Amino acid sequence: MPNAGDIRWFKEQFHQEIEASLAGTLFDLDMLVAIACQETGYIWSVLRKKPLSKAGVLALCVGDTLDASRGRRAFPRTKADLIAKPNGQEMFDVARKALVDMATYIPGYRGAASNPDKFCHGFGVFQRDLQFFLEEPDYFLERRYEDFDATLAQCVGELKRGVKKLGFENKPSLSDLEFAYVAIAYNTGGFNPSKGLKQGHFNGSRFYGEEVYDFVRLSRTVGLPSAAVASLGRFVVVARSGLQLRKGPGLQFSISKTIESGTEISVVGFDGPDDEWARVDLENDGLVDGHMFAAFLLPADAHDPSEEVEEPAGAEA
Repeated sequence: MPNAGDIRWFKEQFHQEIEASLAGTLFDLDMLVAIACQETGYIWSVLRKKPLSKAGVLALCVGDTLDASRGRRAFPRTKADLIAKPNGQEMFDVARKALVDMATYIPGYRGAASNPDKFCHGFGVFQRDLQFFLEEPDYFLERRYEDFDATLAQCVGELKRGVKKLGFENKPSLSDLEFAYVAIAYNTGGFNPSKGLKQGHFNGSRFYGEEVYDFVRLSRTVGLPSAAVASLGRFVVVARSGLQLRKGPGLQFSISKTIESGTEISVVGFDGPDDEWARVDLENDGLVDGHMFAAFLLPADAHDPSEEVEEPAGAEA
């Protein structure tokens, strides 16, 4: 499940879109981060470390393969239930491919993907359930859930409905506990005050409400990496002997190639405990090519060839 480092990455990537969507609501950034952590955090926390673009990560944020055999009651309960509806076969094809593509990166889904009748029921970072296919088929068929703003709008809309169901609309703000209650309504469609946080999906040890509350509290301890965000853009390699491109953020990841000194690249994010590894796009095409040690990159507009330095012996950055 997501940790503080994963949450920092998520905020780095999406805080602007989230904050813009919350004007006039009772919600804040940490509350929406908590929903994303609970719904698909176990997926994007893994995908963010793969050589994928942000768009690639978003496209693979799908899940939930439970069907009638495992107690699912909402439509579609089975493959047959889905394909019997208008455009159902097309929707099955989309949902099936989504599962297969995601399972390539998430081993826990490979068993489900091996069953040709299995398909995803949840779509997007905030997980729009396939039961809504009957109301808004185009959202799923056109894969709008891959667009962060689209899936965010769906989430905020459902949370607003949760606020109304709980009678919180006239409150000046929500406490973290009250937000967890709203999140339970988001997950189940209702809220029973007598049960408190012990409501929503049960994962075998904890309830949805308990998990969301803990994610809100954790997110509040993770500040926005403002310095890193401000420094995203074009950089130049300043290691005199060149800088190694690795397949992940650490020395344990294999080396793809060495990038010559003076090469200009795009930095699209930072990873590692202290943001010491830059996530880079070599072709400026929006795709992540790997990671490079950030200490040997300088902003392109501040680059002076005389500043090139040797990598420390044994560092193998």
